[in-house]
Amino acid sequence: MNIRCIAIDDEPLAVKKIAAYIGKVPFLELVAECRSAAEAMKVMDTVDVQLLFIDINMPEISGMEFAKSLTNKPYIVFTTAYSEYAVEGFQVEAVDYLLKPITFSNFLKAVNKVKNLIELNSNYQKDSIKTTANHLFVKSDYKLIRIELADIKYIESQHEYIKIHLIGSNPVMTLLSLKSIEELLPSNQFMRVHRSYIVNLAKITVIERNRIVFDGKVYIPVSEQYKEKFQEYIDGNFD
Repeated sequence: MNIRCIAIDDEPLAVKKIAAYIGKVPFLELVAECRSAAEAMKVMDTVDVQLLFIDINMPEISGMEFAKSLTNKPYIVFTTAYSEYAVEGFQVEAVDYLLKPITFSNFLKAVNKVKNLIELNSNYQKDSIKTTANHLFVKSDYKLIRIELADIKYIESQHEYIKIHLIGSNPVMTLLSLKSIEELLPSNQFMRVHRSYIVNLAKITVIERNRIVFDGKVYIPVSEQYKEKFQEYIDGNFD
């Protein structure tokens, strides 16, 4: 298991230190070193990131403001030189809070917490969904719901949940990651086109400016990470 990470800090030495610590941990994968929240957002638009190390005191957008702005939050570990932010950090569901100067032992404790949470969540999710060739059974609101694959239009990530949008009925919410359901869906029918979306290829009828349009009002972006694969599908199926 590799946990994809971004280190965010406006201080060059601080971000390099976190990057070096990440490099020492076998199950961590450094995706990017960012000097601002805006730079991190650009990376997150193209790569599915699971863990952020965020400095709180940054210009323009603070680490705390950045964390609060995220709708599909990865796991968050705050880094700062000021201890008074600890309570506020946990209010935005941060896994841990590292006080500078950060020791490797404290860093390792924090990332092990994240690893344990991911493993627990993965084990729970395995019990939340069952699949066959033509349908899914998912847990939602204490019920087990059967969903025909042919009825799925697209699937949307909402932090720890996914929302399965269907033809002719209300969406179904279930506690599951987009990555988990992606691994279970037939790849010849469904494609990940964005860090937050999987689409049913058979339901695509309109594509506009690198966006898939459903029902004339839902616009799903195709991100850079998935654009080449999606274009191959379009070239082979749309004349």
